[in-house]
Amino acid sequence: MDKQNNQQKSINSEGWEGLTDLEVENKPPEPTELDKCFFRTFQTEDGQKILHYLRACTIDQPSWTPGADASHGYLREGQNSITREIINRIRRCSNG
Repeated sequence: MDKQNNQQKSINSEGWEGLTDLEVENKPPEPTELDKCFFRTFQTEDGQKILHYLRACTIDQPSWTPGADASHGYLREGQNSITREIINRIRRCSNG
């Protein structure tokens, strides 16, 4: 038998065999305790109002407009990332 056929294939194997034969488990990550805290906090009526407000002030607004200083866009994307982090943590608990 060929020595290469006896070796276990992995993503680090030469050629495409390591990728095509690799079994990938597409399972979402398990929610952490912190994810669960975010979930419980934002499931309340007040939490939903706050989340709606955060989305309206950040993600639903342009990050940068022509003529504005580029640093404004960087600042706004930082704000957006915080809101997205909250939404992603809630989503991990909702899907689990």
